[in-house]
Amino acid sequence: QLVESGGGLVQPGGSLRLSCEGPGFTLAYYTLGWFRQAPGKEREGVSCIGPSGGSPLYADSVKGRFIISRDDAENTVFLEMSLLKPEDTAVYYCAADLILHVQSMCVQKIPPDYWGQGTQVTVSS
Repeated sequence: QLVESGGGLVQPGGSLRLSCEGPGFTLAYYTLGWFRQAPGKEREGVSCIGPSGGSPLYADSVKGRFIISRDDAENTVFLEMSLLKPEDTAVYYCAADLILHVQSMCVQKIPPDYWGQGTQVTVSS
């Protein structure tokens, strides 16, 4: 089970940092991703990062505003979100997979094997 934290209510233009811990996992071996789902919309891949940490992928809607990173020593993946917009409002989920590459997870949208329970992010004034 993956465990997300860090969601909340923030004003437009603000920032939030999401964390996802993996008790029971050795996340260093996994491709990790952040996904989000807004009410009435399909789940969207936000960002994915491979075991090496290099060349992460981002959805066009968040490029230049969100940064994904991983701390394998802490068994944690982060999503730094800045310049938040009301359309970023969603439940954010982290996910992990041993086999998928970042392209498969974030571009080809093959569902990863392991998911967290989600954390709500609301961007509103």
